[in-house]
Order: sequence, then C-alpha cells, then structure tokens
Amino acid sequence: MQFANDMLYKYCVGTANEGGGKLVLGISDQPPRKVVGTTAFPNPVKVKEKLFRAINFRVDIEEVPHPNGRILVFHIPSRPQGTAYHLKGVYLMRVGQELKPMSEDRLRQIFTEGQPNWLNETSKYGLSSEEVMNLLDTPKYFELLKLPYPMNQEGVINRLVDDRFIVREGAGFSIPRLSALVLAKQLEDFPQLTPSSSRFRPEMVC
Repeated sequence: MQFANDMLYKYCVGTANEGGGKLVLGISDQPPRKVVGTTAFPNPVKVKEKLFRAINFRVDIEEVPHPNGRILVFHIPSRPQGTAYHLKGVYLMRVGQELKPMSEDRLRQIFTEGQPNWLNETSKYGLSSEEVMNLLDTPKYFELLKLPYPMNQEGVINRLVDDRFIVREGAGFSIPRLSALVLAKQLEDFPQLTPSSSRFRPEMVC
C-alpha cells in the first residue's frame, strides 16, 4: 500500500504541473473502458489528509457508486502560474501515461510565467510629440507598412498610438523597447538597448 501511495502522490504532482486533471480508478485502462471497480484507498478522507501532507496542495476525492463497482475520482488542480510542484525535490510532469522529471528549460519557462515581457517594457517615457519624432524613424515605419506618410505630425503620432508602437500617457508619450529596437534613429539614444548595456538581451529579438 505504501507503493500505491507513492504513485498516487507522483501522479497528482505530475498532473498538476501539466495543468491539472482527473485521475480515475475503477475504470479499465484499455478501450472500451469499462467500469471494473476498485478497492484502493478505502478511506478517502484519510487519503486526502495524507495527500495534502505529502504534496502540499489540496486534491478533492470523489467516490462514485456504480453497479459494477466503486469508482474513485481524484480532482487534481492546476499548479499556480509561475510555480511548479515537486515531490521530495523532484519536479514531475506527465508524458502520456508516464511520469518524468522536468527539464531545466521547462522549469525555467514555468518560473518566468507572468513576468513582464522585456520587449513590452518602457524604454523612454514623458516624451513630447517632437521628441518622439526625433527619436524614431517614422518614415521607415510607414514604408514598411506600405502606407502613405501623413501630411502632419499629429497624423504620424496618432497612427503610432493606434498601432501601439508608442503609448499615450497623459500629456506625453512613452516608447516600448520593441518599438525602439525597430525604429530608433540612433540606438545610442536608448542606453538600455545598446550591446554595452548589462540588461540588453539580444536573444529576445531573434
């Protein structure tokens, strides 16, 4: 029974790390899936307590009566955003019916979930319309889109705002990093984006 408990803990952790789901006992593995019943975990309340102590998150257990036998359903929640569950230091994921340790790349992706996108963060803010025009190669933008260049500065600024290449903030404007990387007349005007900057990450724009 101890082995069965360990496998239950692992499947709950692996399933939670893959977005949650249900573990059903008492149904045959091969199609057509028939109700065969199960005598596993006869005390769901006690199992629920053990599960929580072992894996540190709540799993609800439902007993479903059926003429062909008892069905046990484990309702496994998804892990929170930016968090991965582990069992004794091992971060598990489900690959088909198997359980495997997560790769470093997958863990890195999970732990950075919900963090601000570096390219969408502001590079410069509190700018006037004239400063935006001086910093960005606006004719290049309209050329790339194959659009006629507006007759006045207001038309240029409004188009950039509508396309979210700049952001209107009160009486001024801000320029996201992506817009600066694409349209900057001089990259040196945006110190955070130059190769000498410790925060510049060229892999973000590959």
